[in-house]
Amino acid sequence: MIKGFKDFLMRGNVVELAVAVVMGAAMTALVASFGDAFLNPLITLVTGGAEVGGSFTVNGVAFPYGVFINGLLVFFLTALAVYFVIVLPMNKLRERFMAHEDVAEELQASEVVLLQEIRDLLREQRRE
Repeated sequence: MIKGFKDFLMRGNVVELAVAVVMGAAMTALVASFGDAFLNPLITLVTGGAEVGGSFTVNGVAFPYGVFINGLLVFFLTALAVYFVIVLPMNKLRERFMAHEDVAEELQASEVVLLQEIRDLLREQRRE
């Protein structure tokens, strides 16, 4: 039972998924702090400064649209960062390793063909 659990944990997909979750959470926290530190004040400044502050009021209820704009920007920046920091380098590495595997398979296939030719020649020599 423990061996099966160990095999499950060591399977490539589980480890990759765990790394992706941790990296995604770290990237989200980093971009969210960037949004709180820089984007929110910038949105407030652009939309009227301290008086309006990226919100409007209807019947005494405040609608902080600046928070929504900040959320959109944080989502976009997180997706952009995850793509360029995680996805793109992994695709490049995968391409590099796949190319080596393809060459190895071709070499192995050519070795098999060569061995078959040697076998056929030896059979012909025995017949003579």
